[in-house]
Amino acid sequence: MKKKIIIIACIIVAVIVGVLTYTVISELKQEDKLKTELSELSDLTNEKTIDMDEINKRLDRIITTGDYAEVEDAFKSYLRDSFDNIIEIVDLINDEKITTLLTADNYKTDGKEFTESKNYISDLRQKLEERKEKYSEYMTKEKAMSYIEDKGLDSYYVDLYEQEFVGDMDSIKDTTVEDSIDDIIEILNISEKVLNLLSENSNSWTIDGENIVFSNDNLSNQYNELINSIG
Repeated sequence: MKKKIIIIACIIVAVIVGVLTYTVISELKQEDKLKTELSELSDLTNEKTIDMDEINKRLDRIITTGDYAEVEDAFKSYLRDSFDNIIEIVDLINDEKITTLLTADNYKTDGKEFTESKNYISDLRQKLEERKEKYSEYMTKEKAMSYIEDKGLDSYYVDLYEQEFVGDMDSIKDTTVEDSIDDIIEILNISEKVLNLLSENSNSWTIDGENIVFSNDNLSNQYNELINSIG
């Protein structure tokens, strides 16, 4: 009887060990899948030619299970929101209307008060400033961590998220996006000054073909100085 109990106990222990071993191996496989997925996603974002279709495909899927799926969902949600903001910034910066503000055609169609152009400048500048602030926020560790803090995960998974995927964001922050926004805002500011100058001196200039002609040299010099200040 005693021997039988010992045998049964050994079987139970063996089963438990087997289950635990399977669980550990399964967990390690999930972690490896997650690390590989996010590493490949990082590589895609660093390509010279970015394939947004493939990036979106990766962001829209969850390939892990259990708590690892929560970690994956948190980081991909963070990336998705970050990318969406950057895409909006790119769309705003690439608006062709920016390049038409100081043209003879715009002077003829929206002059001499330039109400539409001034409203456009004000609206676009505000949107760019808001997106710039949002971009700066997304580039902080605090923002990245906020995507996992409400998931109720064990500290192991939170630490994994922080150490493996978030890291030290302050040390890798790139100001290129913010600098690009500032450059466009500066162009808008100068354009606004030009249009204000023209509307305040509406009787002192005319359009001749593709050229603006001023009735006095002082106004012409002010106009040219502003135009030349656009880098």
